[in-house]
Amino acid sequence: MNKFRLNINGKEVTGVAGQTILEVARENDIFIPTLCYDERTKIYGSCGLCMCEVEGNPKLCKACATEIAPGMVIRTNTERVIESRKTNLELLLSNHTGDCRPPCVLACPGQTDCQGYVGLIANGEYEKALELIKDKIPLPAALGRVCPHPCEEACRRGLIDEPISIQQLKRFAADVDLEGEVFVPECEEDTGKSVAIIGGGPMGLSAAYFLRQMGHDVTIFESMPNAGGMLRYGIPEYRLPKAVLDEEIATIESMGVEIITNTKVGVDIPFETVRSDYDAVLLGIGAWVSTGVGCKGEDAEGVIGGIDFLRRVVRNEEIGMGRKVAIVGGGNTAMDACRTAVRLGAEEVYNIYRRTKDEMPADRLEIEEGEEEGVIFKNLTNPLEIVKDENGHVKQVVLQVMELGEPDASGRRRPIEKKGSEFELPVDAVIMSLGTTPNPLIKSTTKGLEVNKKGGIIVNEDGLTSRQGVYAGGDAVTGAATVILAMGAGKLGAKSIDEYLSNK
Repeated sequence: MNKFRLNINGKEVTGVAGQTILEVARENDIFIPTLCYDERTKIYGSCGLCMCEVEGNPKLCKACATEIAPGMVIRTNTERVIESRKTNLELLLSNHTGDCRPPCVLACPGQTDCQGYVGLIANGEYEKALELIKDKIPLPAALGRVCPHPCEEACRRGLIDEPISIQQLKRFAADVDLEGEVFVPECEEDTGKSVAIIGGGPMGLSAAYFLRQMGHDVTIFESMPNAGGMLRYGIPEYRLPKAVLDEEIATIESMGVEIITNTKVGVDIPFETVRSDYDAVLLGIGAWVSTGVGCKGEDAEGVIGGIDFLRRVVRNEEIGMGRKVAIVGGGNTAMDACRTAVRLGAEEVYNIYRRTKDEMPADRLEIEEGEEEGVIFKNLTNPLEIVKDENGHVKQVVLQVMELGEPDASGRRRPIEKKGSEFELPVDAVIMSLGTTPNPLIKSTTKGLEVNKKGGIIVNEDGLTSRQGVYAGGDAVTGAATVILAMGAGKLGAKSIDEYLSNK
């Protein structure tokens, strides 16, 4: 048997005539990547990942197909070799259509196992389905009613006929659970560590749910009379019955989470007191301050923010919107405001949006149902001025007709003013539903907390703020987003705080 001496990456090794570079490398624990190599089959070297340099050969060689020779000097990790492997791998993946993970799961901000619980429901295993859902989502009955379901947009069944109704199946499993003996996850032994969560919205509730399971003592400070945040005060009753939300929040409380309501940190209790009393703090204050368009007359009486309007409705406060109402904006909150105004008895409800109906970010179903309920859509219009009467109240809104130009950074065509096309629309109230920002009070009441230009709290990839032991997430960081995004942020915040408290 002829044995050859050769050198691989500076290491002297021996091999037998007829062996390949790859075989000798493996015998000597020298790693060379490969995808197509299998010793049971004929070598054809199609993946190109095992490329290496052989001294004296100007071309790269395939380690799986190149036989060794006496005195051969081989390099497997040079810059040229690595670049070649990278290029070959990119070519292999360029037309890769397999799903390493289901696209529905990848599209879900909460990373719920959509495929798993849909299959369990199909088999009639509702309890197991609910447990799988609640492994990631603490409020599935609420979410099953209001989620924008990005999972369904990614569902591969849509390539055949239509996506699986993942959202409604989640709601079904959660409702079955609420009708019987409610599932409550087990909690680990107490760690002796305490966490204060400021804000009892979907982000704060989600974080509390997971932190309690980890064994930490959790207290939520909520400024409103009841917990729920935007789920309670920003989503109308017809979309999310508050009795359903109350049941799910009660489940979280039954795990040992304490919720202190009607307490605004920074006003009723100093932030520094909270920070000193707890081992970690999580800021989930949301984004409750409505933004306008900045047009003339926006300070008129009768102009109100979309979230402010919905909150007043939930709290049965006086609104005084009159007979004719204009809602400015194209998102789900705008649609909620439109449909709520209809339910409150407004005779004429106008939706003003500067793009077309097809480009509105609201759910298509919300738009269609709003239209069926009598909402009048004034698309391709934008408020130019709000005209006041002699008492300073809204009398009419001057609208500018728009037309669509080239796509902007969002990929949608940019609205452009159509000169000389202004017209007046008589109204009794204007509801501005163009977005929200976090309350600026948080910066002035929390020393050393860094925020960006829009008032969002600045955090690192783990949700840690500029203050040691103080974390943040949800709308307070990202700006107004979705419930599922807030819940996903809550789980991330819980994980980060647990690692911090465990000195990991």
